[in-house]
Amino acid sequence: MELKLSIYKRLVFWITVLVCILVGAVLFVIQRREVQTLFEQARGRAVLIARHMTEINQQPLVRYDTETIQANIDRQVDDQLPYIIFYDRSGAPFVANGLVRSQPDILGRSHFDEDVQPDAEFMESKRVFLQGRFLRVLEVEIPVFLPGSITKWASIKIGHSLEPMYADLRSVRVVLILVGFGGFLLGVLGATLLAKRITRPLRKLVEGTVRLSKGDFSQSIEIPPGDEMGELARSFNDMTGQLLQARERMAAANRKLVQAEKLASIGRLAATIAHEIRNPLTSVKLNIQKIAEDEKLDDSDREHLGLSMEGIGQIEKFIKELLYFTRVADLTLDHFPLEQVLEESFKMLKDTLGQKEISVERNYAAGLPPVLVDGDKMRQVFLNILRNSEEALETGGRISVSTDMVALGGQKRIRVRISDDGPGIPEKDRDNIFEPFFTTKPSGFGLGLANARKIVEQHNGSIKLVRKRGRGTSFVILIPCEEGT
Repeated sequence: MELKLSIYKRLVFWITVLVCILVGAVLFVIQRREVQTLFEQARGRAVLIARHMTEINQQPLVRYDTETIQANIDRQVDDQLPYIIFYDRSGAPFVANGLVRSQPDILGRSHFDEDVQPDAEFMESKRVFLQGRFLRVLEVEIPVFLPGSITKWASIKIGHSLEPMYADLRSVRVVLILVGFGGFLLGVLGATLLAKRITRPLRKLVEGTVRLSKGDFSQSIEIPPGDEMGELARSFNDMTGQLLQARERMAAANRKLVQAEKLASIGRLAATIAHEIRNPLTSVKLNIQKIAEDEKLDDSDREHLGLSMEGIGQIEKFIKELLYFTRVADLTLDHFPLEQVLEESFKMLKDTLGQKEISVERNYAAGLPPVLVDGDKMRQVFLNILRNSEEALETGGRISVSTDMVALGGQKRIRVRISDDGPGIPEKDRDNIFEPFFTTKPSGFGLGLANARKIVEQHNGSIKLVRKRGRGTSFVILIPCEEGT
């Protein structure tokens, strides 16, 4: 049978385990550092004693005065310094205290040969048997060089007892164990209190989720704010409100989906109608042109025929835009600087802009790389936006165009911003300006911006209307750059 533990019990268990691991790791590090510190202190004392013994025995060593050396050794030997041994130049034991004279395993021979360096040291931690018991000692041996001598004269080895160090370590371990036990108790207590604090609001959330699953979106959870659980409760209450709104948005989305399917059907039908209209319209156009060439026509008839030709031109323009919108056009890609495409678009509007005395402010970033685009299609995009700005501006208005490089989603893009200081687009129309057949102008088909968005998206770019401080309209177009450009 599977054992199921509540979140409360699991939190208490795992927090306690983590506290124990943390306390244990800290105590382990402290002990390691304490052992290292005590050992370094013992090593330093041992080396210092060995050098001191070397200094006070230099003259006796020159004279091979073993009695004086022996007396100096006997004065230094105690419980913390159980033995001192001098070796001669050949490495044989020369003088030692009485405890080790009969113990060849301690006496041994020197670890240094005759060509040893003056600053050489030998150090070894070992267990020795002295006075009927085993002692842990740190053996330190250094060479002895007399003033003016370049070769070893002798060497000295001392045994420094480590028993006081281990006694200190035992005391430290007792203290650390007590600290660890106290930390364990505090960890258990803290884990219990923390688990209760976490699981109490969780139980409320579970109860609320159960009611929510039954369709009750009106209930809310009362948890005081101030921490993550309060934020979670607030988010849960926001979610219930959003679910109510989601129902309404889903219904609206379904309606839009049905409308989109209708528009798609209308688009296919419109393409068919456009093709059916174009042929007879061409015939009518040719006949009107032929009649207009008759020199017998008076001015009134010729004016009416001109009006008819203008109407046919409007129909042809609408058919052209409608056909372009309803079919996927192939792109003829090449590398173009976007500034060049923008300037070509301005040239096509030069006369109109001049007549209305509209100024153009250009701010092109230097060093922008060419982009892989269909030059004609991108020119159509810029021309549609610029023409809309020109039509919206009064005499003396201003259009500003800027380009720069931005990085979005790990990809470099060239950003084109086209702004004007006209009356702007009403708030109620902002969401619809890229929809087909939507227009606020008395004359127009509502396909210009729809086609512009279609072209930009074919280039894997984006176009959007951004909010602009003060009056006017601002469009931002992002075109991807190729990697490595």
